[in-house]
Amino acid sequence: MWLLGGVWTSNLLWSLSGGPRWLGELRVDIPGISAKMLSVRLKEMEEKGVVVRTVLATSPPSAEYSLSPLGLELLPAIEAIAKIGYWLNMQQGDGRK
Repeated sequence: MWLLGGVWTSNLLWSLSGGPRWLGELRVDIPGISAKMLSVRLKEMEEKGVVVRTVLATSPPSAEYSLSPLGLELLPAIEAIAKIGYWLNMQQGDGRK
C-alpha cells in the first residue's frame, strides 16, 4: 500500500496507463491538481520506482513520464478499485445502499 498511498497517486497511475505523458498533459488529465503537487507526487513515485522520468533533448529541455515495470504491475489493482467504485456508484444511483 505504500506504493499507492498519497493523494493523486491513483489518478497519476491511471493517466500514465495510456502511455508516456508530458507534465502539461498530466495537468490537463487531472483537473484540480496543482503544479507543485503534481511535481512532488511524480518525484515520490519516481523514487519508489513506479514512474520513469525521461529527459528529452529539446529546446527548452522537457521531460516525459511513463510507468516503470513496477508501475505497470499496479494497474490491475487500480482497475479493480475503479470497477468497485463504479459498481458502488451504480448501486447508490438505484437508491440502494
